[in-house]
Amino acid sequence: MTDAPEPLHRALGLTDSELEDIRSVLGREPNHLELALYGVMWSEHCSYKSSRLHLKRLPTEGPNVLVGPGENAGVMDAGDGIAVAIRIESHNHPSAIEPYQGAATGVGGILRDVFTMGARPLAVMDPLFFGELTDARQRWLLEGVVSGISGYGNSVGVPTIGGELTFDDCYAANPLVNVLCTGALPVDRLVLGIASGVGNLAVLLGSSTGRDGIGGVSVLASAGFAGEDGAASLDDAKRPSVQVGDPYEEKRLIEACLELLDRGLVVGIQDLGGAGLVCATSETAARGRVGMDVDVSAVPLREAGMQPYEIMTSESQERMLAIVTPEGWPAVAELCAKWEVRATVVGRVVEPSVGADGSSVGMLRIRDGFDGPILAEVPAKSLADDAPLYDRPRRRPLDFDTIAADDPTEMQPRGNPNDDLLAMLVDPAWVYRQYDSQLFLNTVVGPGRDAALLRLAGPGLPASQRGIALSTDSNPRWCALDPRQGTAATLAEGVANLACVGATAIAVVNCLNFGNPEHPEVMWQLSESIDGMGEACRALGLPVIGGNVSLYNESGGRDIDPTPVLGLLGLVERLVSPPPGWGYAEGDSIVLLGTRAATSGYPHPLGGTRWATMHGRRGGRLGTFSFEEFARTTRFVAETVAAACAGEPALFTAVHDVSRGGLGVALAEMASVAGVGIRAHSVASHQELFTELPGRFVVATKDPENVLSAAAAAGVTASVIGVASGQELAIDSLISLSLATIRSRHSGSLRAALDAVG
Repeated sequence: MTDAPEPLHRALGLTDSELEDIRSVLGREPNHLELALYGVMWSEHCSYKSSRLHLKRLPTEGPNVLVGPGENAGVMDAGDGIAVAIRIESHNHPSAIEPYQGAATGVGGILRDVFTMGARPLAVMDPLFFGELTDARQRWLLEGVVSGISGYGNSVGVPTIGGELTFDDCYAANPLVNVLCTGALPVDRLVLGIASGVGNLAVLLGSSTGRDGIGGVSVLASAGFAGEDGAASLDDAKRPSVQVGDPYEEKRLIEACLELLDRGLVVGIQDLGGAGLVCATSETAARGRVGMDVDVSAVPLREAGMQPYEIMTSESQERMLAIVTPEGWPAVAELCAKWEVRATVVGRVVEPSVGADGSSVGMLRIRDGFDGPILAEVPAKSLADDAPLYDRPRRRPLDFDTIAADDPTEMQPRGNPNDDLLAMLVDPAWVYRQYDSQLFLNTVVGPGRDAALLRLAGPGLPASQRGIALSTDSNPRWCALDPRQGTAATLAEGVANLACVGATAIAVVNCLNFGNPEHPEVMWQLSESIDGMGEACRALGLPVIGGNVSLYNESGGRDIDPTPVLGLLGLVERLVSPPPGWGYAEGDSIVLLGTRAATSGYPHPLGGTRWATMHGRRGGRLGTFSFEEFARTTRFVAETVAAACAGEPALFTAVHDVSRGGLGVALAEMASVAGVGIRAHSVASHQELFTELPGRFVVATKDPENVLSAAAAAGVTASVIGVASGQELAIDSLISLSLATIRSRHSGSLRAALDAVG
């Protein structure tokens, strides 16, 4: 006896109850093509059916918000007639299967999200997460992902200006590849992905359609990998779900689309990302409250014999859907021919139908020929907006209190603190040196610093002396202990990073990477993390203008640690001079700004720190901190550095945020860059040396009295903790390391790990 075949709707990722919902929407039994359309559009990746309920709690409005969540990218008014678009996305599951193409097409997709708003992409950032590099597969994944990002970004001509690099065993089977992009546009060029105007044409721009990427978002992003050791991630059956990118096609597409927008030849425009043509047509029709007829026989194909469901759901890259008037079509075709971009009419905007209750219903009809038979007919809104909304069960982990009770705060140093400090020095330069970070010549501060800083300039933009700053931040160690407080502290970390380059934070985007939402503990983590983000944003006056949720990051029943990645956008009002870096000179005073953990009653200074984790202690609690005090400190740093950016005499000769690894790592990193040692004092213990309390900064100055006076006037705690001198980092009786040892370890540890054999 053979097992009965799996019902088609289940094979497409739809549950039995979702099938009943579809029957109710249509008033009949769906055909196979219609089921395929719902299968991809109601997938977790496209519909956010497990997270929408919680995301609604985030603050999304603000005085400078032009476009918030729900469009391809968020858009902020940056002043001087310039708007800034920003978006962050994940390409985790494709990158686990085929690291080069998974990462490359992640870059391509995020670029399209930005230029579909009318913005020229200016910069990319790449937060990356892998297992420990002692494993050969992790080294293969890292090298493949970095090659994919550099191969695509460098070729398309958009600089990669920063990111993150995290190694932890929880990512061994589920690497995370997140990509952020920002771009700029004249405010009056802003365009939305809306289909309007009955009789207007839906024009497919760019690459031909193949079988690469079919079902990618539903097959990969809505199911974890089954292998106990991650080997199942490499199953050949999953490889067709990974898209294949062509950066040169993307470059031509960018230029063609921006010229179309400049000449006013498009009514609306939308990229073809997750779920391909069905996503672009249903979303634009739903936003415009119109119907759309799509002719699958008109779609240019690169493979013979493709079925309608394959054509509609393929995620082939470098494609856009433009809505144009019939009168404008000849000019569109001519312009696209100039840029060598394929342009094909594949659909028409049609009148909405009248529903049984007399309401207007915009129908998406898939036809074989514009006047041929209807292959599928479904309400566009039911695909784009009306996916089921689940309030999945949530449960605080049963071992939460046990883990919290394992507080490493009283743990004494094991061995030599010098060795601990050296072990935490990892310079990601091997990664970012493979990226071109200076394309457009707008990069003022590039990879390797607290935040990246760009001149707000580019072709077609009004003249401006403003600058924009970007950071991406995460801390899965914090969020594993307390997702609410950990996410709030992570957002604070991003605001502090921007302050180091003189920028004031103005907006947040997020990429929420979590495990299986069918596990109640994971849904509790997600809900708590969103609330922590919301609380921090409200405390600091920041809107969340977009984001992405990546779920089912699990393998063999093991979920990744909660990993919210927060992208921060900051603004510098006048950028005519670069901000201070990490370098300082012999004789400069070293000043610590912000709360002293040792004297403030900060209750759990070592919970969630790199130092404790390195010694096998992943438990404990996170200490609370005051957002009011944090805001005063970051404002003081941002305003002081911004004055230097505006050309005023610099009060700081160097500035660095105290973050991962604590004060010890911050001092070592600065010494490594400066080439001058530090003699530090007043560091009470290894707890103060390695705590990661947010909102502290190390600054160097030639005028310590002025710094202390200005800090006091701003209500900021400040203390001189040392002097720049010699060729050694000496921190009380805790640390004594030669500069040569620090620089060798800092610059060579990542390359040495990648060169390991076995």
